[in-house]
Amino acid sequence: MTTSAWDEISAVVAAAPYPVVALDPDSERAARCLRELGITTNSWLGAVVGHTGGLLVDHGWLRVLGSGTEALPDILDRAEPASGSLPVAYDVLGGVYIWAVNPAGRPTIHYFGPDLLEWQDLEQGYADWLHAVLAGSLGRFYENLRWPGWENEVSAVAADQGIHTFPPPWSQEGQDLSTVSRAVVALPELVSFHQDTARQLNGQEP
Repeated sequence: MTTSAWDEISAVVAAAPYPVVALDPDSERAARCLRELGITTNSWLGAVVGHTGGLLVDHGWLRVLGSGTEALPDILDRAEPASGSLPVAYDVLGGVYIWAVNPAGRPTIHYFGPDLLEWQDLEQGYADWLHAVLAGSLGRFYENLRWPGWENEVSAVAADQGIHTFPPPWSQEGQDLSTVSRAVVALPELVSFHQDTARQLNGQEP
């Protein structure tokens, strides 16, 4: 008998210290994503894809990808098979989480943030990472990228939008997000802006 990991995830969601919204799945898209990824709902990744259109975590600060909705891409939408990277989540500031094989040959979650403009290996598998996220890790992880009243501001931002800050978080002047200019922009544009900036600062073509 096969069992879905969704019951386990649901229990962690119910106990989360901040709001977590599971978006309704598209059954056809979910089946296609599971088939193309070669996984089942027995895994945490498969359960999120099979049972949700995505997860909006902590007032929508983090958007975990599932089978997709009108506002969120499905998990395969921006996958890069050649590089072996699979985007699994975005945050409201344009940060990206991918699941990729690290130099040790183990698939782990990597994060690209707008403050450091470089990829960090979080050294967690997907299930461990998502469990930590749902159990409350975001408060500490983002403690330097939040400002008073962010909850209401972020809650009003759609899942396909993000918050662009200027000066940017990677600059000396932009590190205190309570004093910067903040504007709502399309999330794909914000993600591209940060990654293009990183390439330019590293002397690479955008």
